[in-house]
Amino acid sequence: MISDRVKKGIVRAPNRSLIKACGYTDEEIKKPFIGIVNSFTEIVPGHIHMKNLVEAVKKGVYAGGGTAFEFNVIAIDDGIAMGHEGMKYSLPSRELIADSVESMAMAHAFDGLVLITACDKIVPGMLMGAIRLNIPFIVLTGGPMLPGELEGNRYDLIDVFEAVGKYEVGKITEEELYKLENYACPGAGSCAGMFTANSMACITEALGLTLPYGATIPAVDAERVRLAKMIGEKIVELVKKDIKPKDILTKEAFENAIMVDLALGGSTNTILHLLAIAHEVEPGFITLDDFDRLSNEVPHIASLRPGGKHYMYDLHKAGGIPAVMKVLESKIRKNAKTVSGKTIGEIISSVKYVNHDVIRPIDNPVHKEAGLRILKGSLAPDGAVVKIGAVSPNMYKHEGPARVFDSEEDAIKAILTKKIKPGDVVVIRYEGPSGGPGMREMLSPTSALMGMGLGDSVALITDGRFSGGTRGPCIGHVSPEAMAGGPIALVKEGDIISIDMIEKRLDLKVPEEELEKRRKEWKKPEPKVKHGYLARYSKLVSSADKGAVVNY
Repeated sequence: MISDRVKKGIVRAPNRSLIKACGYTDEEIKKPFIGIVNSFTEIVPGHIHMKNLVEAVKKGVYAGGGTAFEFNVIAIDDGIAMGHEGMKYSLPSRELIADSVESMAMAHAFDGLVLITACDKIVPGMLMGAIRLNIPFIVLTGGPMLPGELEGNRYDLIDVFEAVGKYEVGKITEEELYKLENYACPGAGSCAGMFTANSMACITEALGLTLPYGATIPAVDAERVRLAKMIGEKIVELVKKDIKPKDILTKEAFENAIMVDLALGGSTNTILHLLAIAHEVEPGFITLDDFDRLSNEVPHIASLRPGGKHYMYDLHKAGGIPAVMKVLESKIRKNAKTVSGKTIGEIISSVKYVNHDVIRPIDNPVHKEAGLRILKGSLAPDGAVVKIGAVSPNMYKHEGPARVFDSEEDAIKAILTKKIKPGDVVVIRYEGPSGGPGMREMLSPTSALMGMGLGDSVALITDGRFSGGTRGPCIGHVSPEAMAGGPIALVKEGDIISIDMIEKRLDLKVPEEELEKRRKEWKKPEPKVKHGYLARYSKLVSSADKGAVVNY
């Protein structure tokens, strides 16, 4: 056992003494050491209930013959960090979480890990750290929040963001906004639609890193507590059988995850995170070209929030991720292994029920195009990402004048003061991984556009990124970013930008001679942050098309 490094032999008497000081017995010390990575915090609803899940996992670990050691990592709530300087810390926190998992597991010689996670950056951060170690691990996500209900209608957090825009143009009163604020998020869980947290949970299940249905069981359902106990038992089995993550995380496993993501129309952030997760297996293990290639294989088969009407609760009742893969069976790589001990094919074969009102047949999809698309062109030579499943078809193709802003705050001010007109293309730059720094999510400006009724006539392009709850013609992750001197840094007010989501193009309609002149005149701005963690992150982080991983 790996834990023998800290517990076996005469020379480890001091180590054992410290472990006994924590209350562990000789018999417990002899068993496999299982690290329980808990991301509980009192300010994140997706994590507020994790104390109960941790206790359930521990019961499972002890039932399976292991010894549990709980430790914590940080968890940032993107919704609370949204729209201010705090959002600059969200994506960089992924690297802190990965480093924390790696550090704690190596320092204390854990034999295996249970990753208890939920929200946006915490899922990929934990996975990245655990994959580096290549020791057995299994994931327990916290589960989705139920939708809120008010006066016969269902709501979620994105309705509140968009309601701010509605209030600004007089569509609703302050009293109506307040009422929605109180009822949209009814309790524990990750926000109720196919936003980033739930998208990452679905990807984790498709990768084979949790037990079947683990992504979709509601946070408040007792079924999730039972799942936690089963996961606790399973990790001990994985340790005893020495089943490591790199035995599971093959190219085929990643292709399955990508196809499930594309078919569900997951968050654009999943592309960033999958690239980073795969990087821990091997640099370049998957690329944007894999997403582009696979987007031609699968259609968009589920109309989930924010672009559709269904919630994660509906997806679970419709059959969950096993049912999604059943519908995609002709495309899925069925020999891929999972932590359950079954192959993906065996999980698919056990599916007895699919609600096709929620998970549409492959020959009768929501959209024939996959829910996410990679765009390239003169404005994004290295790629950009759009959630086409949440875009009105009349905006698949659009040309319009650029309205250029060098920060999110400037763009929001222009939007809320009604300076953006139908047909415009809002460009928000210097918000990339290095330039932001931290590649902030642009949910506030996109929600304001939607709430003000401009979602079918105004496009938004950025080298930053978007919330999983963003809908409308919003193109992010433009690479190279402005801080690297990418073409987005050369755009001027009024330049015509051409978008063609069907042909996967994003172009700046400015003659090359003019662009070359602008390149020679361009000067790299001073860093926005010059001290602390973000300053260090800004110097080390790679481009979005590489997953915004940190270069060592």
